[in-house]
Amino acid sequence: MAGLGYRAEMNDWQIASIDADFFEVAPENWIRRDRAPLYQLIDAGRPVRLHGVSLNLGGSAPIEHAFLNSVRELMHDLQAEYYSDHLAASGDAHQLYDLFPVPFTDREVIRISDRIRHVQDVLGTRIAVENTTYYTNIGDMSEVEFLMRVVERADCHILLDINNIVVNHKNHQLAGLQQFLDQVEMQRVTYMHVAGHEFDERFGLYIDTHSQGVETATREAALTLHQRYDIPILLEWDNDIPSLATINQQLSCLKTSISI
Repeated sequence: MAGLGYRAEMNDWQIASIDADFFEVAPENWIRRDRAPLYQLIDAGRPVRLHGVSLNLGGSAPIEHAFLNSVRELMHDLQAEYYSDHLAASGDAHQLYDLFPVPFTDREVIRISDRIRHVQDVLGTRIAVENTTYYTNIGDMSEVEFLMRVVERADCHILLDINNIVVNHKNHQLAGLQQFLDQVEMQRVTYMHVAGHEFDERFGLYIDTHSQGVETATREAALTLHQRYDIPILLEWDNDIPSLATINQQLSCLKTSISI
């Protein structure tokens, strides 16, 4: 099963021509807007999953109940079973719609898992948190150890981003992809993200741009997990959206079996 991140540039595409089994949208884009395009996806038998950017789980500002109530209403309206956000900060005094890392420390494990529990209490359902890219960070444990300790204490799910693991490994030469995956409790993973990234010579870093095709290693790792654990895969392509034919070719590659 392969999904696709839905973007405004796709509004003119014929739904029947998109080879995605389900779609993902940012709830922030639809809370106060006409949801007709999403209703069309659902009516065509393509479920919609919600993946947010502003929950600010890693921030220090209080969790916004008004926003969560809007998310809950949207989930009900779209019959969406999944809501996720990032294991990162996204702004306290002002919503920046960007992601900032949190230190990988025991103190942050407790603080952030408590915030996730609070969100789940308000929504009345478990959420998933996504492992994110980071370009600098501090802490006394590895990223995957931090992730697993947070989700176990919060008793929440994981949205496993394979591309983010690859980008972090390239930038920081820490845990390789398989080493990271070996430490993840796959029963907690709701689905996976795959995407492409680019090297930025200005910073000497790989940037998680979501503007390229999926690398072979990323695709094969996701396909292996799908075959072993039946975890769906979703393609993210947020910038420089290509043609429908290119998107369908990428989706087709996410449905191709490999030997394991």
